[in-house]
Amino acid sequence: MMVDAIMKETADLHVKTLGPCRLDSPLAPLLEQRRWSINNVDESDRVLFDDTVHMATARGGAVDALPGFEPAGPRKKIFFDPSKTRVGIVTCGGLCPGLNDVIRGLVMELAFHYGVRRIHGFRNGYQGFVARYGRSVLDLTPEFVSSINADGGTILGTSRGEQNPEEIVDCLERMNINILFVIGGDGTLRGAMKIAGAVAERGAKIAVVGVPKTIDNDIPYIDQSFGFQTAFSMATESIRAAHIEAKAAPNGVGLVRLMGRHSGFIACYAALAKNDANYVLIPEVPFKLDGPRGFLAQLRQRTVSRGHAVVVVAEGAGQDLIHAASNGTDASGNTKLHDIGIFLKDKIAADFAAHDTELNLKYIDPSYAIRSVSANPYDSVYCIRLAHNAVHAAMAGRTEMVIGRWHGRFVHIPIPLAVSRRNTVDPDGDLWLSVLEATGQPRHFE
Repeated sequence: MMVDAIMKETADLHVKTLGPCRLDSPLAPLLEQRRWSINNVDESDRVLFDDTVHMATARGGAVDALPGFEPAGPRKKIFFDPSKTRVGIVTCGGLCPGLNDVIRGLVMELAFHYGVRRIHGFRNGYQGFVARYGRSVLDLTPEFVSSINADGGTILGTSRGEQNPEEIVDCLERMNINILFVIGGDGTLRGAMKIAGAVAERGAKIAVVGVPKTIDNDIPYIDQSFGFQTAFSMATESIRAAHIEAKAAPNGVGLVRLMGRHSGFIACYAALAKNDANYVLIPEVPFKLDGPRGFLAQLRQRTVSRGHAVVVVAEGAGQDLIHAASNGTDASGNTKLHDIGIFLKDKIAADFAAHDTELNLKYIDPSYAIRSVSANPYDSVYCIRLAHNAVHAAMAGRTEMVIGRWHGRFVHIPIPLAVSRRNTVDPDGDLWLSVLEATGQPRHFE
């Protein structure tokens, strides 16, 4: 992204608060007794947005004028009285490894370190707040959530689709909820922003804090989303299987379709981790099928000369190549994608047949199997740290914000910034260059 565009987007990194923090944090005695080897956050500090001299100097001005995020972590003073605080937790959108880890981390931190005893889980996403759906509400206790991190999915269930923010705030007020934790992706966070707006219009004191969830790693201004490491780690097994299958038969081709509606991060990382892929196709890099230097010709030539080939394609790649009627939109308002995996499978088979060339093609789509697994150890650690910092932020009265990690530090990110654009693979960046080097594929199919 150009420097001036980034400067415009990061003009305001201010995080909203419900008011001054006047209560002593229950964590203070632990810190003073040195039972914890951490310090309260210096609230005057900032985690700088820029990580290069070029970007920093391009802005000009003094060092203290450089844009930066508010650091996450425990505060000496908090806004909410834990003994009188009611908390709600909701998960929305598609499944992602680590959802239960985040829920567990929130409940444990709230209960054991802040002394919050009334924690409610709203079922099936934002539908759980709306009376006409009749969704039950769970009482979340440490005992109830103690082992949920061993399972994939979410104990709260989920749903897609927008609900009326006024109805949601009505529910929060009826139940005397003071803090709402929202775990979800772009659409979910846009919904959280509307909820926070409705809360502000009523003058209510309800904190809305998000933990960003996207298996595609497409939320900007965070180093990496939870569940992403698990997802691409699991995806490597499909690439391994495709490689074994392709090598086992004459002119074998293994075709693996992975997640990635708008961003090809899973395809890129999985291909690099296993390093058995010969071609990686992602939404950010258009490609041509036909012609002497098109994808089909190059795949066929590679397969004949080397005996096999492995192709990894992200689900959002090549949508412009499919001449078909619109699929409409899903419940979240996202355009439904055409199935690029099946499309490529048919095109590859037709191309080999047209050139009277033997083909043994194996097609693998592990998408839902990956979404439903439990988090790996790395993501489990990441999830609990996100949860801890989300609780610290909410108890200190921060609102309309999400927790993220930027340049290795946990920070507070305003929701409007988190939904301002999508995080995508830069076709001129070092990640895509690494993919090109690892696969040996040409920079362009033309």
